[in-house]
Amino acid sequence: MNAALTSVAELSRSQLVLRALIVLGPMIAVLAAGPAGHWPPWWVAAGMLALAGVFAAVPESPVGGGVMLAVLGWWAVALDDGLHPAVLVAAVALLVTHLASVLASYGPGEMPVERALVWLWVRRGAVVLLGVPLVWGLAVLLRDQPDQPGVWVVGLVAGLVTTVVAAVVLTAPQPGEDRG
Repeated sequence: MNAALTSVAELSRSQLVLRALIVLGPMIAVLAAGPAGHWPPWWVAAGMLALAGVFAAVPESPVGGGVMLAVLGWWAVALDDGLHPAVLVAAVALLVTHLASVLASYGPGEMPVERALVWLWVRRGAVVLLGVPLVWGLAVLLRDQPDQPGVWVVGLVAGLVTTVVAAVVLTAPQPGEDRG
């Protein structure tokens, strides 16, 4: 892991931006619970900042999974009803964090990230982001409904179909692209 660490002075400008997003995303996601009436105590915010800082330093490490789980844990503990509109802000922040860490992991910190690669991942993130308000809206509509038998199976099938369709669409050759 020490070989993966790069000093801030050695990072390219694009890497600095990506790593700043990796730090800001989890912080925004945790603080987004505030408008729902559940501001994190200072020690939760400080712990999240420390975890996010480690994640930014080594974006290819498993620390990222822990950071994401910590944010989800905060939302699960802090809110009885996780369907407050502020959860949309948290979802966007986590998606941005994930995309920034993927991009930062593509090479050493000194190497600038290519613009074409950034746009590829921005498009992919936008496709994922389209589903966030739809799923949230559906959850809000169904909040007070009794559980239906098989609803989890239907949800799982819908998720799998969406994943396969997205994989086909996103991996289809682009006009003029040579995959030879």
